[in-house]
Amino acid sequence: MEVPKIRPTFDEAKFERPSHDISKKDLPPLIEAKQEMNVFQGVTAEKYGERLACEVSIEAEEVFNNVLNICRSVKEAGGTALLVGGVVRDEVRGSFSRDFDIEVYGLEAEKIEKIVSNFGAVNEVGKAFGILKISYPNGMDIDVSLPRTDSKTGEGHSGFNVKTDPNMSIKEAARRRDFTFNTLAKNPLTGEIYDAFGGIEDLRTRTLRITDKELFRDDPLRVMRGAQFAARMGLRIEPETMMIMQEMVDDLETLSPERMKSEWEKLLLKPDRPSLGLQTLFNLGVIHKLYPELAELRETPQEHEWHPEGDVWVHTLMVTDSARDVVRSHGLDDETARTVMWAALCHDLGKPMTTEFSGGHITSRAHDVKGEQPTRDFLEKVGLPKKLIEKVVGIVKDHLTPNTMYLRQARHGEKITDGAIRRLAERLHPATIEECTYVGEADSLGRGPFLDPKHAEQFLLPVVTEPYDGFASGVWAREKALELDVSKKRAQTIIRGRDLINIGFEPSTKFGILIKLADNCRDDLEWTRAQILEIILDNRNSIDKAIKEFQLAHHKIIKVN
Repeated sequence: MEVPKIRPTFDEAKFERPSHDISKKDLPPLIEAKQEMNVFQGVTAEKYGERLACEVSIEAEEVFNNVLNICRSVKEAGGTALLVGGVVRDEVRGSFSRDFDIEVYGLEAEKIEKIVSNFGAVNEVGKAFGILKISYPNGMDIDVSLPRTDSKTGEGHSGFNVKTDPNMSIKEAARRRDFTFNTLAKNPLTGEIYDAFGGIEDLRTRTLRITDKELFRDDPLRVMRGAQFAARMGLRIEPETMMIMQEMVDDLETLSPERMKSEWEKLLLKPDRPSLGLQTLFNLGVIHKLYPELAELRETPQEHEWHPEGDVWVHTLMVTDSARDVVRSHGLDDETARTVMWAALCHDLGKPMTTEFSGGHITSRAHDVKGEQPTRDFLEKVGLPKKLIEKVVGIVKDHLTPNTMYLRQARHGEKITDGAIRRLAERLHPATIEECTYVGEADSLGRGPFLDPKHAEQFLLPVVTEPYDGFASGVWAREKALELDVSKKRAQTIIRGRDLINIGFEPSTKFGILIKLADNCRDDLEWTRAQILEIILDNRNSIDKAIKEFQLAHHKIIKVN
């Protein structure tokens, strides 16, 4: 397809440009520089607990107090207990975790298990890997483990030989971890943070760097983890790390959908800017290797007047970032947020097969409906559950509808019937009109910048004003749906089988036909329940006559079996 070359108005470098470096004054101070590792002074136990209570919850502070008590008991028994992994990384970045991983040095497994059992019911599922878990009713966990090494022995996540060693050094124990900022360890009793691989400096400069070049290759899932970390923390990938990750892309095909899905959801749901992770996957070659449905978006142009930002891939990245803003601004719950984010990512997958250039314009007619199959193909590959796939597919097929309805009424004075709203709710099910409007809002925000922002017809959408005061068509559609009680569910039938039995009909397979016709007359002819029941009562001696009466009224012929 030959299309004119037009320079996009959006700076695509924003999808790869990391955040600014973290100031040294915002990092833990260095208190000792050793040959083996640097030691920094982290937050004291008292301050940490106070901030958990303020920034996370009182329950989180209580779990942390159990962490401290476990560490004290280990110390009294002659060992050393350190917090490791994400909890330490997050502290250095200025945030606080709900889950705690403890690594115990200097004690044998039996002694550790005896200590840990004093602080809650121990789940031994991970015992073969040297891990004991205490789970709390509030959803928080404490994992307690011995230092260990992992050696790749076979395919899959379970193909590892795990060897625990309570006398291993902190540095050797940390070597198995994927990226340098995940190698950090902290003594919560003293506040000291141990950094054997330069993880704090990499956090300061927002650099993604592999810890050990050989061990990293043992698990290809680390490629996906790297992408979601890049998005969550605004990281640039160190060149050798990028090269190694690119070399591992082919091995991603050996992973189970469950493991891939977990990293995909972290990439979409945890960062403020999911686009950074998506562009990282693109640059690594993951998109082209595994997800041609997404790769084709990069080669699909858009009409500049409506989409000055550039091709469909650029638009999709902008929409996913906008969807995160929509999730946050509307305070959406986890399930709704998950649906909105996946639908935002997939909403234009129908454009590659429908885009054409004719008459001097680029068009993508019916791209919403045509997006069904590529969306199914992509989401099934990712491993999403069936219900979520159905929700996303429903939204993709109708993501333009709420806004189209609003414009037909607001600009052209066309009446949008209650039936049209109910039918939309039915088509979207198990997704909802509410969820669909949030995707539409993200779609609208994920465009531009426009050279003439006051030109309202550029995308046939209401102008997004500054400061942003809400998406008018979304508000309208949610209000209409709420009036009809279909904002979060499909419409109820206007009559039910028990109504027909009460009138005097014997149970019949024809009930469904009559109920469907009654709904059609409600939706298209605006008949009330009383009107519908009156016609049925007039024909109580024959369900076939009742059906024919409704068929004639609705100008439809439905075969009655």
